[in-house]
Amino acid sequence: MSLKAPWITYRPELKVLDCTVRDGGLVNNHMFEDGLVKAVYETCIEAGIDYMEIGYKASKRLFARDQFGDWKYCDEQDIRRIVGDNPSSLKLAAMADAGKTDYHEDILPKDRSVLDVIRVACYVHQIPEAVNMIHDAHDKGYEVTCNLMAVSKVQENELDQALEVIAETPASTIVVVDSNGALYAEQIEILVKKYLKAVEGRDKQVGIHAHNNQQLAFANTIEAIIHGANRVDCTMAGLGRGAGNCSTELLLGFLRNPKFKLRPVLRLLEERFVKLREEIEWGPLVPYTITGQLNQHPRAAIALRAGPDRDRYVDFYDKCISEI
Repeated sequence: MSLKAPWITYRPELKVLDCTVRDGGLVNNHMFEDGLVKAVYETCIEAGIDYMEIGYKASKRLFARDQFGDWKYCDEQDIRRIVGDNPSSLKLAAMADAGKTDYHEDILPKDRSVLDVIRVACYVHQIPEAVNMIHDAHDKGYEVTCNLMAVSKVQENELDQALEVIAETPASTIVVVDSNGALYAEQIEILVKKYLKAVEGRDKQVGIHAHNNQQLAFANTIEAIIHGANRVDCTMAGLGRGAGNCSTELLLGFLRNPKFKLRPVLRLLEERFVKLREEIEWGPLVPYTITGQLNQHPRAAIALRAGPDRDRYVDFYDKCISEI
C-alpha cells in the first residue's frame, strides 16, 4: 500500500526493540543492579514493546569476569534471575559480537534458553565469521538478526557485497547501524533503500540502530521508518555508549500506535533514570558531536570525558582533525 502521508507509522509489521541494558551497559561495564534491569524488563512489557535486548554474549576468555557485570555475558541463570521463564509476549535478545563471542559454547540451544533472539553484530571485514554465527544460532532454534556496524565507514562496493552475502543467510533482519552517529537523513534514506533492495523477495526486514552524536538519532530513526525500516532500536532516556541512542520515549510518542504505552516509560525515567544520571554520564556532549561530525568512533571522546581534560573541546577538536 502506498501511503500519501509516509510518516504515518501505524503498521503492524513495525516492531520496537529496546536495548537499554545492552547498549547502556557500555557506559558502566554492564554493572547494572538487578532492580534496574528488572524495572526495564517490566516497563517494556507494560509499554507494549516487542523486543528487549538484555546484554551481550561476550567471551569470558577475552573479557575478565571480575571487570564486568552480568549483562556482558548473559548467562542463563542470570537472565532467569530477572525474568524467570518470561511468561510474557516480550521477546528477549542478546547480542553476539563477531570476534568477541565463544558462540559454539556460550549460546545454548533455544530449548535450553529463555532468550528468543540472537543479534549477530559485525564489521564488514568480519562477514565470514558472522555468517557462521548466524547459521549456528539459527540451527539452535533462535530468531537471528545481523547488525552491520559502522556502515558510515564502509565503501559502497564492500557494502553491496556484504549485503549480498548476509541476504543469503537465515538472518530475519539486517540492521543499518550508525555506530559513529555520523549519518544524515539523506544517507539514511539511501542505506535503507539499499538494504531493502538487497532483501527483496526474501521475507526479511530492515532495521535501524542510531547513535545520537549529532542529536539526530531520533530524526534518523524516523527517516528510516518512512523509507520502510520495520525494526527500530531505542533506549530508555537514550541511554547508551557515549552520546547514546534514539530515546524510547520519543519513539513511542512518534509512533502513535495504541499498542504502545508511553506512561510506563515516563514512570521508569522518573523513578530510576533521574538518579541514574547522577551516577553515570551519557548524551550528546560536545566531544561526541566532534567525533560524529568527523565520522570517527567515539572512543576518543569517551576517554576524554573520563579524564582531567574532559571539557577542553578545542584541544580535542585539534587532535581529532590531525588524525584525519
